[in-house]
Amino acid sequence: MKLTTLLTAAISMPIMLAAPAGAENSALVRRLLETKECVGCDLSGAKLRGADLREANLQRANLRGADLRGAKLGGANLYVADLECARLNRAELGGAVLRFANLRNAKLESADLNGANLRFADLRGANLEKANLSDADLMMAELDFAKFKGAIVQGAMGLSH
Repeated sequence: MKLTTLLTAAISMPIMLAAPAGAENSALVRRLLETKECVGCDLSGAKLRGADLREANLQRANLRGADLRGAKLGGANLYVADLECARLNRAELGGAVLRFANLRNAKLESADLNGANLRFADLRGANLEKANLSDADLMMAELDFAKFKGAIVQGAMGLSH
């Protein structure tokens, strides 16, 4: 009897601990959309498709696996943000600060990164096909296995053309 009670408690504990995370994530998403400020927030898996986040401060935010397709992130501060496996297809990131950001395996097809600061960013395995990287700063960025087919790279620093 005691073993059954302990097993039931052990199994349900992770479920009870995991339940508030979704609610907390939703509250953080609402706060971000209202204030454009969410420094260090856990927004992993957040659904921000098409969101207007221009000039938002997302420094050190966890946006792993977030859906940011078509989002407007021009001039946003994503310094040291974790965007691993994030979907940023057709996102507007012109002038965004992505220094030291983790963009490993991110989907950036047709994204606008014109003038973005990607210095020291990890773009290993990222898909940048048809992306606009004009005047972007990619100095010291990790680019192994990144896909650039059809990307616009005029004036980009750190790319060997």
